[in-house]
Amino acid sequence: MRRGTGRARTRVARLRRLLVGLLALVTAATATACNGTDEEPRIVVTTNILGDITRQVVGDQAEVTVLMKPNADPHSFGLSAVQAAQLERADLVVFNGLGLEENVLRHVDAAREAGVATFEVGRAVDPLTFHSGDDGGPEGESGRPDPHFWTDPDRVRTAAGLIADRVSEHVTGVDDDAIRANAAEYDEQLADLTAFMEKSFDRVPEDRRNLVTNHHVFGYLADRFGFRVIGAVIPSGTTLASPSSSDLRSLTRAMERAGVRTVFADSSRPGRLAEVLSNELGDGVRVVELYSESLTAENEGAATYLRMMRANTTAMTDGLTVGSPKGTHS
Repeated sequence: MRRGTGRARTRVARLRRLLVGLLALVTAATATACNGTDEEPRIVVTTNILGDITRQVVGDQAEVTVLMKPNADPHSFGLSAVQAAQLERADLVVFNGLGLEENVLRHVDAAREAGVATFEVGRAVDPLTFHSGDDGGPEGESGRPDPHFWTDPDRVRTAAGLIADRVSEHVTGVDDDAIRANAAEYDEQLADLTAFMEKSFDRVPEDRRNLVTNHHVFGYLADRFGFRVIGAVIPSGTTLASPSSSDLRSLTRAMERAGVRTVFADSSRPGRLAEVLSNELGDGVRVVELYSESLTAENEGAATYLRMMRANTTAMTDGLTVGSPKGTHS
């Protein structure tokens, strides 16, 4: 009996050690799952321009999901059910705001109501307001905030710093020192961009510093670098509006008074715009393509904010300093 009792006690002790070991393994596995890729910090960004800026600041410290695809229109793109759900599972939502993402803002509001931290970048960078139509701004939108702040690289520097602040404040599990280092490095690159733009635009004579665009998107650039906005083919801050015959007549008269024969258009619509202006102004109108509201795919010329702004600066400078155009772009 004593021998059997001893063996039983040994088996019980072994069983206890086994259970303790299993419990330790389960606890370790649970901790790993909570801190591993399944629970990696998540930041969701609405537009691809802000997405690139946020990724430069965040680096590898969190997963950054960008909802807007390359070459999309921020005024009209929408979300799938999966993307809408991503907003509500995020640790932080970064969005442009000021009415830019017209079909997405209700989903951002829903995420905020669900307790997700959100950051409206446009409202935090001292936004400009649209002027009246007589001043080259969109009719009917005078006094409304202009959402296109990214055409001023100095405001983007402010935005990047504020994004770093919000990430540190709201996203757990990130290395604050790494976030700050990334933001400082990107700030230097943005400062270099401003210097490049200033040097380039210094080549444009004072009497040629006039901008006509497909819609009102370059007000911040004009304010920062001393250009005059003469008008826009679509007299609105959104691409969802359409020009009327009277709008086009007003624009062509303004262009004739200012001696402007160059129009800057989004790279997705230059041919259509050239045709419209040719009908109104005749031959001799140059349409210069720019990247205005969306980044492109990697091999299409404007895959990052820095590349987009440098390409636009070169195109604008060349478009405003060359001699009188001999033909219409088509």
